[in-house]
Amino acid sequence: CSRPQKVCLCPFLPVHPLKVSTCLYIIQHPAEESRVLRTVPLLAACLPPEKCKILIGRRFSEDRYPELATVCRNPNTLILYPGAEATNLEEVAVISPSPSVMIIIDGTWSQAKDIFYKNSLFRLPKQVQLKTNHSSQYVIRTQPTNTCLSTLECAAVALAIMEKNKSIQETILHPLQALCAFQLQHGAQIHHSKEHLLKNGLYDKPMPKNKRKLRRMELLVNNVKI
Repeated sequence: CSRPQKVCLCPFLPVHPLKVSTCLYIIQHPAEESRVLRTVPLLAACLPPEKCKILIGRRFSEDRYPELATVCRNPNTLILYPGAEATNLEEVAVISPSPSVMIIIDGTWSQAKDIFYKNSLFRLPKQVQLKTNHSSQYVIRTQPTNTCLSTLECAAVALAIMEKNKSIQETILHPLQALCAFQLQHGAQIHHSKEHLLKNGLYDKPMPKNKRKLRRMELLVNNVKI
């Protein structure tokens, strides 16, 4: 896991990479690569290399990424991105042939939105979303809402659904739970979601002057999906 021995997460990783038929393509915003507490390396450590491919960048053209373009044009490829046009993954998994490919964008909400809308390739696959009320276990990083999940958590839930195997989710979440426990033991604080802080009057940062950002915060407080 490339971490110091004191906080090594290797004992919490599966002894052997998980056997899955679904292949993940993680589209990672460059800013995520430099974060110390990112979850994608833990996800990659749980899966065979050929089942978890990571591409880093903001723009993905067909000329520069011919393999990705082929994947995006495959009718069996799914992209995990919530929205009005997204189908719940549980419904798709019932009829989806296996093996399949799933694309997941790794970044903050605004970074993921930028990547999705500025790359036409990512609007070719079938768009799916997770129907989950689970709170994120990635408690050492602030999430926009109580039900926003980290990339690793999204992948864990999605793979469990696609592979029809709940234990996959538990196995992938194990190193994340250990990571959070280690960080909390060494002085890290539990980060409540921005939604929780706003609703409970605990948000201590200046409110944004930008009307669009301010509107987003109002929607969080009023529990409106954004």
